[in-house]
Order: sequence, then structure tokens, then C-alpha cells
Amino acid sequence: MSAKDTHRLPHEKGFHISWDQIHRDSRALAWRLDGQGPDNGAWRAVVAITRGGMAPAMIVSRELDIRTVDTISVKSYHHQAQGQAQVLKAPDAGLMRDGEGVLIIDDLVDSGKTLELVREMYPKAHFATVYAKPKGRPMVDTFITEVSQDTWIFFPWDMALQYVEPYRGTD
Repeated sequence: MSAKDTHRLPHEKGFHISWDQIHRDSRALAWRLDGQGPDNGAWRAVVAITRGGMAPAMIVSRELDIRTVDTISVKSYHHQAQGQAQVLKAPDAGLMRDGEGVLIIDDLVDSGKTLELVREMYPKAHFATVYAKPKGRPMVDTFITEVSQDTWIFFPWDMALQYVEPYRGTD
């Protein structure tokens, strides 16, 4: 690694995900999960970890025809710095029980702190993410794409389209 690389901010090694890409990758996640549930291959419910897991969870629930969908709100980032994970809103306790038959979906596992907290609450749930970083991989049962730990993923819901000047100018 060069001296230039050691002074990068987390967002400088970026992996940009388009809406089309997150849709394709979330569908691939659904296909991987299809028939893997504990009830003759079926899943009882999908729980999205908000906010990033909401789009993938919606796509997975549609693809697998799962009508029971809930959310768990966990805060582990303050701006771009990771902090202590805390549950802000839990899913319905009657639905969750110990988590068996429930798919818990997030967009990304980074350090694994968020999933570790949720896994303690629902030890028999199945944890699936679209993207995984090496530190968090042990917390995930199913994922689609691994990215390096030092890559910052730019999701489409965090981005806006705007005009960019050409490199050589407009003369």
C-alpha cells in the first residue's frame, strides 16, 4: 500500500451501487434463500434492519411471497463513525419469539456489531445481507457479495444525480 493510500478517508475507496444493482443483488439473495426455511423450506416472516435493509427486505419478501414483514431499528453509525449499537425499535415480540423461521435482512454487514446485537435477541433467526465485509462475515448466514473491509459502499438511497463538469473543460 502506498503512502497515499494510508491517508484515505473511508469514503475515498468507494463502491457505488445503483438501484439496478441493488435490485439484482437482492433478487439473487432471495433465490439463495428460497426453500431454505425451517418449515418445509418456507420462512414465517422477513424483518428489515432499518434503514439500509428496507429495500433488500422488500425485494426478498416479494420474490419469496412472504407477506409478514416487520422492522428492527438499530443505530450503530453517527455520520460515518461507527459507535455502540443500540435498538431504537424492536419488531413484534409475538412474531419474533426466538427468531426461528424469520429472515433478518440488512444491506451490509461491516464490523458485525449490529448483527451481533440482533443475533443475541433472536438466536434462531436467519441473518442475510446483500454485501459483507470480512470482519462481519461470521455474523451472517447468507450473503451475495464480499467487499474489502476498507471499502465504503455508496448505496443509491444515499446518492443524488447531478451534472459534473467534463475533465477537459467546456471550451
